Amino acid sequence: MYKKLFVSLDLKVLLPDGSQRRLLDYLLPSAFLMAAALLLVVSMFMPYWQMRMNAPQYPDGLFVKVYINHLDGDIREIDALNHYLGMPPLDEGGRFERSISYLGVSVLGMLLMAGVFIGNQWAGVLAFPALAWPIIFLADLWLILYRYGHSIDPQSALGSAIDPFTPPILGEGVVGQFGTVASFQPGLYLAFVACALVLAGLWLHRRAYKPVVDARRKLSEDNA
Repeated sequence: MYKKLFVSLDLKVLLPDGSQRRLLDYLLPSAFLMAAALLLVVSMFMPYWQMRMNAPQYPDGLFVKVYINHLDGDIREIDALNHYLGMPPLDEGGRFERSISYLGVSVLGMLLMAGVFIGNQWAGVLAFPALAWPIIFLADLWLILYRYGHSIDPQSALGSAIDPFTPPILGEGVVGQFGTVASFQPGLYLAFVACALVLAGLWLHRRAYKPVVDARRKLSEDNA
């Protein structure tokens, strides 16, 4: 069995100009892109971001965990506090993004899978959305936090007691009497690992398929 596997991986691919390359050179980029697509799908079921709010009256802190399609944690308690500032419920921020998140990330995974079957620069084009995904998530999160922190109603019970704010997306901050600690969570880390796999896969893809493209071009020029 092991001998057969060794022999199959040692097979050669014949290029249009008659040169040969290892079959493994073409399997590796496909494996990297497929692994990246799998990690993106798995990340959908894990939290991407968390904020902990600390105050003397809450010794255990208040937590908000952000998944790509829902929020979890002490949502009711935080909404009750924000009510005195005239701020909207937490669930209102990013509602549209959460409604399309599963479909969107699934499409990113399918684009990566499609790149497995493409032997030219279009593989990079199809992979680009997956590379941009973590940055898009963080940028949208920052915008939601900004809008949320600047939605204080000055006519509310405590609206005049706190200035507009934007909680940090990473690290420590202060919101009124609360200290905040924001951190990335496993889902986002998986998305970043997927990006690294995509970059490695694209590099291997170019190394494998550029000779094929060059051989075809040379053959076409010789026949012209």
